[in-house]
Amino acid sequence: MSGELAVALTTALIVVAIAAVVLALRTRRVVTTPTERAVHTALHTASQAARALRQGLDAGSAHTAAPFLRSLTGTDGLALFDADATMLARDPDDASFWDDVGDACAAARESLTAQRRVMTHANACAVIAQPLLTEAGDQPGVLVVVTTRSPAPGMLGAVGEVARYAAGQIELAELDASRARLDRAEVLALRAQISPHFIYNALNTIASFVRTDPDRARELILEFADFTRYSFRAAGQYTTLAEELRNIDRYLTLERARFGSALTVTLQVAPEVLNVVVPFLALQPLVENAVRHGFAGRRSGSIELIARDEGSDCVITVEDDGVGMDPDALRAGPGDALADGTTEGSSAHVGLTNVDHRLRAAFGNDYGLVVETAIGAGTKVVMRVPKFRSGVRAGGAAFGGGSQ
Repeated sequence: MSGELAVALTTALIVVAIAAVVLALRTRRVVTTPTERAVHTALHTASQAARALRQGLDAGSAHTAAPFLRSLTGTDGLALFDADATMLARDPDDASFWDDVGDACAAARESLTAQRRVMTHANACAVIAQPLLTEAGDQPGVLVVVTTRSPAPGMLGAVGEVARYAAGQIELAELDASRARLDRAEVLALRAQISPHFIYNALNTIASFVRTDPDRARELILEFADFTRYSFRAAGQYTTLAEELRNIDRYLTLERARFGSALTVTLQVAPEVLNVVVPFLALQPLVENAVRHGFAGRRSGSIELIARDEGSDCVITVEDDGVGMDPDALRAGPGDALADGTTEGSSAHVGLTNVDHRLRAAFGNDYGLVVETAIGAGTKVVMRVPKFRSGVRAGGAAFGGGSQ
């Protein structure tokens, strides 16, 4: 019995010791120094302000950001003005407080023209207007603070740093907006490059079946309608590989109706990569280019499209056995003629360049196109995309997400 009691006592002591260690670890994680708490609070406050300002500077974002910016400056009041010296928001939103410092708006206007800090005094308060200057030299607005204390160098420095921080976030918002506009422009450019010859030939092919095979003509009309609806849809800049492949299948159905058995198409797609997110219309230029070069000056041609899983990436290959391209002209730029010497060849090169730029913008420089070609040796285009990238999502306009 004494042995069992000793075992029980030992077990109890071990449990108590483990509980004490766990409590000590938890306590150590929770209890921090005042300096650590101050740093954490400042970073959290700055991130809250940034979240609003990354939407751009307007009344809504200024209203959300003003309390956080005032907390960072440690002043009694803060107002944000736009580039026309119109007040967008203030904190606190107390009319009597701002009536007592009526020089704030005048100081903001003066700051706009002078692009420098302006200090005035009103009713025992110091009013400091600090221009919001971006790295590019633009001034999207003015930050005005009010303090009942004498503004020491430390406070002035803090106001200047907060203004620079706010201006930086506003500048990033404009860059995001510019990038989104550029992405939309590139998609529009790709849509414009969908070969008019393809559309003309597709309609001619459909017309040829109207009398001989009305059912086949009806099917092709539906395929053509779905192809154009997808290609010209008002959607985000990203889509899934499955959606892109569906549209490629419509395109190839129309081309096979035109060329018949002369066009051989091989598709190999790993099911696990179907939900991978890719730039909208990223595959269309590759496949259309393969068909064009596969049949240039020839009676037949073959195309192979493979999408495979490679760990954290998806690798998509489009290969034809056609006339190929001059590698030197391909490296030189879209202004140079390609191997077939046609205007269509140059436009195809522009399409490949467009896709390459969009891939690099979305996923980084490790994910551009790789083209393997030579005159008379066909062309192989390799597209590598990550299976997941934070911020890039199908159907969304966010840079940078989403995922599967």
